[in-house]
Amino acid sequence: MVFNPVVATLLDSKRRTSARDMKAAIVNEFGKSLSVEDVPAPEPAPGQVLVKIEACGVCETDLHSVDGDWAIKPPLPFIPGHEGVGIVTALGRGVKAVKEGDCVGVPWLTTACGQCRDCIQGLEALCVHQKNTGYSVNGGFAEYVVADPNFVIRIPDSVDFPVAAPILCGGVKAYCGLKGTRARRGETVVVIGTDSLGQLALQYARAMGMYVIAVDAAGTGLRAARTAGAELAINAAGIDPVIELQKIGGADAVIATVASPESLSQGVEMLRPRGIMNIVGLPMNCKTSQMFKTDVQNKTIRGSITGNRIDLQEALEFAADGKVKPNFTTDSLKNINRIFDQIRAGTSVGYTVLQIA
Repeated sequence: MVFNPVVATLLDSKRRTSARDMKAAIVNEFGKSLSVEDVPAPEPAPGQVLVKIEACGVCETDLHSVDGDWAIKPPLPFIPGHEGVGIVTALGRGVKAVKEGDCVGVPWLTTACGQCRDCIQGLEALCVHQKNTGYSVNGGFAEYVVADPNFVIRIPDSVDFPVAAPILCGGVKAYCGLKGTRARRGETVVVIGTDSLGQLALQYARAMGMYVIAVDAAGTGLRAARTAGAELAINAAGIDPVIELQKIGGADAVIATVASPESLSQGVEMLRPRGIMNIVGLPMNCKTSQMFKTDVQNKTIRGSITGNRIDLQEALEFAADGKVKPNFTTDSLKNINRIFDQIRAGTSVGYTVLQIA
């Protein structure tokens, strides 16, 4: 099991959790620096588990939550972080789905109602009653977090915590985005954007047997894409990717990790008839003047917010098999404000995973 040497220590100390403080990064005001401070550690209520967080990825969604960018804002104050990975150290009354000592991930989807039409169809990410880690409930930028045992994800034994963390969001988004295009082995997939999310999409596409083309305007990202297995890398700063794709008959699928108006418009143009583009990057306002081709050629544009629990477990299995590995660096919780400043400035390289323990 991952990090076995610490499991016994964590379990021995679990009874002291309710009597001690924990270190956490708190958002007290939108758009302001987080306060890293000692706060009371949570206790699991009936039907909940307590997870000692060992590592937590830093996602662009965290930045949007910290800055209060979206119409539905988190309640202040709150603890961000929805890529937390750690060890179950205590069980609330009635919990049977997991046991103490299990290595689990606490993803964006904290819980869902389980009864609505979407939940019944395995689309719990669309449940209107869902709660979200690090947004509507406190998240993993802390030493402990409480979670729904039915929604935590078991981490495969062969996957280290820092590797698993980015897969809880970016990995499953990329994987589900590819599944949503219905592209099959041997078909052509274009990945627009070669940042951290794009690199994961590229790796999943290669692992699923697809012919992958990377498109970006940044030379450094394209070099990384070739290293990760892209068959063709197109520098959009000097070459029109639409013309290049038209030369080979277009793409069966496009994964847009960059959702600018220009990239989405190009994505549609790069598709062959009946192709599907899936938007997995956070979208901006997009012009629709050229989207008529989605009608006349029966093309489809889809969105992919995240996947269900089965999707997430499948995404982790690719990492367990060594076919997917996020590009990440590790850092400490005390540096969270500097990390967010780098994301805002566009100077961050790869994912950052906080070493919480």
